[in-house]
Amino acid sequence: MNNIHVDNRRGIFDGCLAASVLLLLLHLYYYCCDAARHWGLMPDPALKVMEKIEDTGFFHHIGVSKLLAVVFLALSLFGPSGRKDKKFNVRVTAILLAVGLSLFFISALIYREWRTWNMPLDKAAQGEIWYAVVSLAGYILLLAGGKRLFRHLPSSFSGKDPFGKERTGFPQENQKRKSPFSLHFQARYEYLDKENKSWINIINPRRGVLILGSPGSGKSWFIIEPCIRQLIEKGIAIFIYDYKYDALTKLAYNLFQQNKHRYPKETAFYTINFTDPCRSHRCNLLDPANLEWISDAFGVSRTLLYSLNKTWIHKQGEFFVESPINFLAALIWFLRKYQDGRYCTLPHVIELAQVEYEQLFSILSLEPEIRSLIRPFIEAYRDEVMDMLDSQVASARIPLARLASPDLYYILTGNDCRLDINEPAAPKIFCLAGNPPRQEALAPVLSLYIDQLNKQVNRAGKYPCALVCDEFATVRAYSTLATMATARSNDIIPILAIQDINQLRTQYSREEADMILNIAGNVFCGQTSGETAQRISQRFPKVLQGQDSISTNSNDTSVSHSLQWNDTITPATIANLSSGEFVGIVADDPGQVIEYKTFHARLVHEKVQPVADDPLPVVRDVSREMVVEVFHQVKWDIEYMVKAELARMAGDEELRLLLVSR
Repeated sequence: MNNIHVDNRRGIFDGCLAASVLLLLLHLYYYCCDAARHWGLMPDPALKVMEKIEDTGFFHHIGVSKLLAVVFLALSLFGPSGRKDKKFNVRVTAILLAVGLSLFFISALIYREWRTWNMPLDKAAQGEIWYAVVSLAGYILLLAGGKRLFRHLPSSFSGKDPFGKERTGFPQENQKRKSPFSLHFQARYEYLDKENKSWINIINPRRGVLILGSPGSGKSWFIIEPCIRQLIEKGIAIFIYDYKYDALTKLAYNLFQQNKHRYPKETAFYTINFTDPCRSHRCNLLDPANLEWISDAFGVSRTLLYSLNKTWIHKQGEFFVESPINFLAALIWFLRKYQDGRYCTLPHVIELAQVEYEQLFSILSLEPEIRSLIRPFIEAYRDEVMDMLDSQVASARIPLARLASPDLYYILTGNDCRLDINEPAAPKIFCLAGNPPRQEALAPVLSLYIDQLNKQVNRAGKYPCALVCDEFATVRAYSTLATMATARSNDIIPILAIQDINQLRTQYSREEADMILNIAGNVFCGQTSGETAQRISQRFPKVLQGQDSISTNSNDTSVSHSLQWNDTITPATIANLSSGEFVGIVADDPGQVIEYKTFHARLVHEKVQPVADDPLPVVRDVSREMVVEVFHQVKWDIEYMVKAELARMAGDEELRLLLVSR
């Protein structure tokens, strides 16, 4: 079918050339009739034909038929033609066209003037022969010059569409499809050389939403902010990790003020901000109520130490990695059990870790559940294997000491709120503030907040909630993987934004990063490159597209058209996306099937009623003296506890046996 189409197109251009030649020959035969009669070339049948043609009046004006012949000649030149060489001499082409036009049309003016003279037949015949020769010469020069010009004009294979964008694209969803949890984005896409309107419908965001893109690709402006707006308008509890505080936090606060009527009466707004304590609530990361089993202490220990020592992610299971994790877990569980968790906070754990070996190991021995954990440390101390012991303990002490900050101690020792944001009776809007200049210091604490919050919300029978993490690769929250895997059954909407998979691997192992990339059912990808672009492009099905090829030689040009299965989106396409332009795949539900799940479109930013720009509220007036007082109080608490417990052990015959010494 495609070859027939090409042959028909070639036949049209050849027909135009034939019509041009025929018109020219009829013109010359009509206007050179004296020469034809003189040479005996005008028989009676031909004379009758000429009379019929004369009756039409078409040849009454000498320039009309010649002009029409040139028009058909020009049309024929648009068809494919041969090319003898790649060089194009503009001067020669211009001379050919100028001389050809002059001879072809000026000869007609001379002919009209010459016909006014009364001349014998033989003289008139000679003049007409010269007119025919000059007209034919002009026509041939026009044909030659025109072919040279049109051979070098831009074809459909170059020029305005060098990358073939007009021949790419695919149909996309153009209807807005709603569901109780659905998120929607207006977009525009190019298909069949036409801009079309579309809707990107995330029918079930509980299957996970992953947003990828380099800085400036438009992740926050075009996707995250509209997601927050739509979630709050639906009355869904929400956690936001605001890496570049306070852009998302302020947006969430003002949206919540406008939509309070959509939430239960006891819903409240909370912010954790380590930069401005006055605008921050206080929240104990190690709330005893959240540490039900000793395995919970191990999870906290692993999250903290992996965030503090990123290289440990790739050394899981090694002796000098697992030993500090066990040591820190023992400290956490001891404080959890001591006086029902009176001192169970991260600042108290940090200070307890700095206690001298004899005193520390002695009081830890009081807790039966952790004796097996600390026995290797005690034996190393008694055997005076200090190099190994220092390596084990210092691997936890030194990084933990970097967290010893008055601001952190103040925030982490309070109890203004808990992390159960989806508690049905009192859901929360909870914002966690990042700080890029202090990211290295804050990342372990931020990671632990996100990790603990995931464990609290990922339970059945809770209020619907969403977890929005901008720049998720700046923290390590391993429990997020479990949340994404089970979020659908617990009405949780996980929304994660990262730059690319290599950035994700700085906080997670290769297997964990791949799991995050693969487990998300809904994927948005802006401009990115390398492995990330390749992995995303492989998720698109192939599309059937037409392919044109052109072959030229000195005699002819052949054009072929074929249909081939090509990649819908290539890594190069993803690497060249503009800001606000995304490719991706959405997931549907059994009861609401989406025919076109893939998209490549430019998102249209929502035009909605402006949100108020009220400043974030002041939680309480906090002076520097108050912050420093809490800092010293934590140190005093641990010092008092150690002294009190050592004194109690020394005064008890059974407990005295647990005292560690060399």
